[in-house]
Amino acid sequence: MKPSPHASRLTPQVRAFTLVEMILAIGVAAIVLVAVNAVLFAALRLRDATSDVVDAAAPMDQAMTYLRRDLQCAMTPTNGTTRVLSGNFRVGNLNSVGVSEPVAIELFTATGALSASAPWGDIQRVTYGLKQPADRAAAGNDLVRSVARNLLTITVPEIEEQLMLSGVASIKFSCYDGAQWQDTWDTSGMTSTSTNLPLAVRVDIQMSGDNNAGPVEILVPIDSVSRTNKVLTTTPGG
Repeated sequence: MKPSPHASRLTPQVRAFTLVEMILAIGVAAIVLVAVNAVLFAALRLRDATSDVVDAAAPMDQAMTYLRRDLQCAMTPTNGTTRVLSGNFRVGNLNSVGVSEPVAIELFTATGALSASAPWGDIQRVTYGLKQPADRAAAGNDLVRSVARNLLTITVPEIEEQLMLSGVASIKFSCYDGAQWQDTWDTSGMTSTSTNLPLAVRVDIQMSGDNNAGPVEILVPIDSVSRTNKVLTTTPGG
């Protein structure tokens, strides 16, 4: 049986892509891939830049956290020349027992933690000061926090030094007495007439090589009971 002459007309025709269409498709795909690649690498660079900023700010945030906590928990000086588990609050360029270099502040604060290796109370003597870094070629100084835990020892207490921040050009503590800011403070009365804790303490830290940006500043209010010589009495029925 011979095929009908109209059979070829009924057979569906299969149409393939032309060379021009293939080139256009490859070109469009290449453009899309280039755009995706540019967006991906821009996102990676942004992530790296953000990570660098966060890493650089982490030591400063940690140092400010320690400073704020120590100042907020500062112990009120006690009366008398003999002080047990408490001492003076001093600010300025001063010397501290057991610390080899001058410090900017010395205070007694209730921020100590009990542990098996250090079974002391929660009151500790803390100082902050600048020391030359071990690497003499490094810019700025190291901000060091020195801690004395055993306050009942009759000898020079053991000092634990903690590196808070590197590359510091200067650190300044200012104390507010209710009327004005003072650059020095000494509750012993030896160098000033202040016998109580200040109402607030301002800390300015200037990083090395960043003078145009200005210092990093924190302001810490201090809530304490003023020391007095008045004897507390009770009234009948009180």
